Amino acid sequence: MMTPTALITPWYRRLAKPPTSRDERGSTAATAILDHRSAEIRGLIARAGCDAKPEGPSAVLEAAYALIRDEVRAVYALEETTPASRTLARGFGSCSQRLAILESAARGLGIATRARALLVDRSFWYPRFPRVRRLLPAQVLLVWPEFEIAGEWRPASELFGAIGCRGGRGFRNQGAETLFEAAGRCAVDWDGHGDAGDPYDLSHFVRADLGHFADRDTVFARFGQTLCAPSRALADPILRRIAA
Repeated sequence: MMTPTALITPWYRRLAKPPTSRDERGSTAATAILDHRSAEIRGLIARAGCDAKPEGPSAVLEAAYALIRDEVRAVYALEETTPASRTLARGFGSCSQRLAILESAARGLGIATRARALLVDRSFWYPRFPRVRRLLPAQVLLVWPEFEIAGEWRPASELFGAIGCRGGRGFRNQGAETLFEAAGRCAVDWDGHGDAGDPYDLSHFVRADLGHFADRDTVFARFGQTLCAPSRALADPILRRIAA
C-alpha cells in the first residue's frame, strides 16, 4: 500500500537505489539561482566589503554571512529554485535559500562554489516536526555548498574554521537555531570525521551521497526537489509564514 509520503514525493525520488554519484568542479558563473550579477547580491557584497576590504574576499564572505544571518529571517520554505536575489530582497528564506545567497556572494567575489547532493533520512527532522513525522518524505534531498578557498574545497560548515571551531553543543535541529546558523559556528559534520561520540557528527542521518555538482541548479535539474510540484504549491505559502 502506498504511504502518505509516497503521495507527495516525486516518483523518481522513490527509486530503490539512488542515482550514480558524480564529482564535478564548481565555478564562479552566475546561474538562475545563484544570480550574483543582480543588484541585490552586488549590494550585499558592497555592504559586506565596507568592514572587511583589507582582509580579502574570505573576510568579505564572512561579513556577508553575518548580514544574511541577521537580516534574512529563517522560515520553512520548499521552493528550492528561488533566485538568491529574490530571497534576499524579500528578507526571509529557508536554510537552503539562505545558503544560496551566500554561494551567490562567494561567486560574485570570485570564489568558486560547488554543490554536494545528500539524501538525508527524515528522522533528522523529527525534533523540528514531532507531530507530522509520518508525513515527512522518507529521504530529503539536501544541497550542501562547498567553497574553494586557498586552493581547497571547504564545506559550508568549515568555511570559517574546522568543525567545532566556535564551540557550543552539536546541532539538534530544534529551537531557534537552523542549519544555516549551525554552519556558521562549524557545528555540522555530514562525514563523521571526528572521534566516536562527536557532538557535531550527523553522518548517521546520511542515506546516500550523490556527489558534487557544478551548482545547485544542476542538482535540482537532475534529481528534482524533495516534494512534487503540486505539494510544494500547496504547502510552501503556508510554511514560509512560520518562523523556523
